Amino acid sequence: MTISPPQAAPLLVDSADRPLVHTRVLLKLSGEALLGEESFGINPQVLGAVAEEIIEVSRHGVEIGVVIGAGNLFRGAGLAASGLDRATADHMGMLATVMNALAMQDALEKRGAVARVMSAIKINEVCEDYIRRRAIRHLEKGRIVVFAAGTGNPFFTTDSAAALRAIEINADLVVKATKVDGLYSADPKKDPNAVRYDRVSFDEVIERRLAVMDTTAIALCRDYDMPIRIYNMDHKGGLLEIVHGEQLGTIVEA
Repeated sequence: MTISPPQAAPLLVDSADRPLVHTRVLLKLSGEALLGEESFGINPQVLGAVAEEIIEVSRHGVEIGVVIGAGNLFRGAGLAASGLDRATADHMGMLATVMNALAMQDALEKRGAVARVMSAIKINEVCEDYIRRRAIRHLEKGRIVVFAAGTGNPFFTTDSAAALRAIEINADLVVKATKVDGLYSADPKKDPNAVRYDRVSFDEVIERRLAVMDTTAIALCRDYDMPIRIYNMDHKGGLLEIVHGEQLGTIVEA
């Protein structure tokens, strides 16, 4: 009997016959990203714009998960610094991420997408519990999964949650949406001489203390070879360009 050699898997292409370089991604949004010009809460226009970007990527065949912070509603670290028990403050922050996740689910579904919120803490009346295999199954069915409540543990940020969930769901890439067009040597709004990096290693981020994600998140991504791309979320269509391999912003990799 002749055994044929294994065939390479076909490269997934979208409707425009452009190859998709990344077919499963984890998008990390800060809570502040939903503020727009407001000082508190959720700006519906910004929420809708982000939802449309996510849906566009999903409709091109990309499986996408989302982690949202809670800085627009609650800052546990700030309250902890003022004397509130840190674990209590972090649990309050987890609840705030659930609120943001539910808002994102609503915005996605109003635009025709199918979305699921999965929480790391039990809150069954409003969303599902996070179960890794179920999350992967949702993604495989083309559903957008919004991961809420961080890791479910105090003392860990939503950056760490994004890194952890990306590794757990076997994502190709973590995409960090920010208000600047990449990673800089210093804050470009404060230092006109700040230099933007096209590529930087995980170790360089840690050694230079570059402000992109917390050290725990960077170390997790480094240890499991999970690349991170930082881009400006105001760049319309940027997320779609990234999954097609465009070199927007900064890539953090080994």
